[in-house]
Amino acid sequence: MEIAQKLLNFKYQILIGVTLVAAVSSLIILSPSFLTILAYFWPLLLSTVLFLIAVVFFGKTSVPPGSDSAAENAGEGLLNYVAGQPELAFDSYRSE
Repeated sequence: MEIAQKLLNFKYQILIGVTLVAAVSSLIILSPSFLTILAYFWPLLLSTVLFLIAVVFFGKTSVPPGSDSAAENAGEGLLNYVAGQPELAFDSYRSE
């Protein structure tokens, strides 16, 4: 009888422990396997890997800005066009 009385003192702790064990075991049993998740997400993972490889490749092979004067003047044509002063590439349509 003394054991039953001591168990009643810990009834909430026992109930929480049993609930926690049941929740964790149901998650382990009912969750999909790693291969199922991998089979679902492999296109996303593959495209991400290919994109990162392309970023590293172009980062290694591109010319760093400031190494030549063409990189400094790269956006000037666009800025002139937006500012309303487009540089004309050819004058064949002008009437004289």
